[in-house]
Amino acid sequence: MKNTRLSLIKLTLFAFIGLQAVSNNVMAEDGLAKYANGKHRSEKNIARNEFRHPIKTLEFFGIKPAMTVVEITPGGGWYTEILAPYLKEKGQYIAAGYDPDSKIKYYSKNAKRFADKLAADPIHYGKVKLSVMQAPDKLDFASENSVDMVVSFRNTHNWARSSQAEAVYAAIFKALKPNGIFGLVQHRAGVHNPKDTSGKLGYLKQSDIIDMATKAGFRLIDQSEINGNPKDKRDYKEGVWTLPPSYRLGDQDRSKYEAIGESDRMTLKFVKPAVM
Repeated sequence: MKNTRLSLIKLTLFAFIGLQAVSNNVMAEDGLAKYANGKHRSEKNIARNEFRHPIKTLEFFGIKPAMTVVEITPGGGWYTEILAPYLKEKGQYIAAGYDPDSKIKYYSKNAKRFADKLAADPIHYGKVKLSVMQAPDKLDFASENSVDMVVSFRNTHNWARSSQAEAVYAAIFKALKPNGIFGLVQHRAGVHNPKDTSGKLGYLKQSDIIDMATKAGFRLIDQSEINGNPKDKRDYKEGVWTLPPSYRLGDQDRSKYEAIGESDRMTLKFVKPAVM
């Protein structure tokens, strides 16, 4: 009788734990979905959810509402529109972008545009912390061992072609807490195409990325095909920017590139080991 009672208690406990896990996953998905499809986003940005899979990507990285998360070079704020409100109540979103005081007009102009976007919608972006991450000189975008997660979406090719990627990865490693997560999405080169994988055409080898992150101290813990696209042949004159949403060739063969969709992308999850 005692054994039967004990078995029932164990089954009840396991059932409770299982339901709690499901509940937590549903809550996380509902929160991300709410902002990924929110009215604060333009129809154009929401339409890109089909290709960028933000909910599945962020869930794969293991994001939680109470985390402190840094996004490196958020650009126009596509992911900011999801991350900032999702983390607003319990966590902290840090946008590590361009230097507003840069002497290079491209950087200062885009920094101002991003800051203006945030200022125009305090309901969603009122608690965003702005920081600067501009290689090679400004890499201290967060205090050492202070953040739970750093995410980077299609940025590494820019650093690679200027030989700054290693320094940026080292800075990301420094900012993360032990057991912190580095989530990365990047245009992925194929076996043969493109021949130039320096970053000039936007594509990088997945093995090179993993090697570089490993040298910085990270350990690869998972990889996903969430953002993979087998239709991407990677043999375009204008590189990845031939495809949508850039369409660098304008109307030339536009329907062809539209049918391909956005680039094939690696999705990698690294951890900063607690014990080195």
